[in-house]
Amino acid sequence: MRSLLFVPGDSPRKLEKSQTSGADALVVDLEDSISTERKAEARAITLSFLKEFGQATQRPRLFVRVNGFQTGLTDADLDVVMAGRPDGIMFPKAEGGASLVHLDAKITAREAIHGIADGHTRVIALTTETAKALFLAGTYADASTRVIGLTWGAEDLSAELGAETNRDADGRFLDPYRLARSLCLAAAAACEVAAIDTVYVDFRNAAGLGRETEEARRDGFTAKMAIHPDQIAVINDVFTPTAEQVAKARAVIAAFAADPGAGVVGLDGVMYDRPHLVRAQRLIAQASAAGVG
Repeated sequence: MRSLLFVPGDSPRKLEKSQTSGADALVVDLEDSISTERKAEARAITLSFLKEFGQATQRPRLFVRVNGFQTGLTDADLDVVMAGRPDGIMFPKAEGGASLVHLDAKITAREAIHGIADGHTRVIALTTETAKALFLAGTYADASTRVIGLTWGAEDLSAELGAETNRDADGRFLDPYRLARSLCLAAAAACEVAAIDTVYVDFRNAAGLGRETEEARRDGFTAKMAIHPDQIAVINDVFTPTAEQVAKARAVIAAFAADPGAGVVGLDGVMYDRPHLVRAQRLIAQASAAGVG
């Protein structure tokens, strides 16, 4: 996955439009974009969408962002949407590995109730939305085999910290949120799952989105979340390896294959060691997933 598009779970019109957005995954939202009064209606609309669109042969992956444990609404969300067999659950305000163990148990029970294969439902956890979560970022490894990605958020965290803003005048994240971003990236690497960058809220600023997405790719993120369909093309483009990058990666892999015992190989006057081989293999995997190379 390169791009994950949030779609309000109470809007049939936006859910229908999202199907042609080009996003690799849709995240049907039952949390922040839904008022308390509309939670029940959003669950019902989301279930209908999952049952209908989930049958399509060519479709993005379908996730549902449930409400966090702190709200007391998680069970009610899962009770309804798991009947629609989503590909995964996005878990907001996660607070370390223990919270994932708890979520895993809830999902497992509902898979059994609905005749869904054990482990079918994957999880992406939002790891930095509370201050407490920052201190627990190193505890996600081995918490649940369902986890395929970790992501982070700045909006809820800034509210909890009492901050006036989370970005500077140039639109770049300030230090507390850069720390949260780094902790998420390291946690994903420790878990060997995808690191997914947070949303860029200024959705009409394509240049700013492009800059932030390129910086995310540079640092090791492999995908980015979006809040508007117009953001998807930029995100997909940045996270799709170019033909030149693919060719270089294949050359590095071939050089090591030609000399399996080597710790370092030379290619076009440049020395490459084993970490370069790992990066090349990852890039080829990303290219394959994106249908290029």
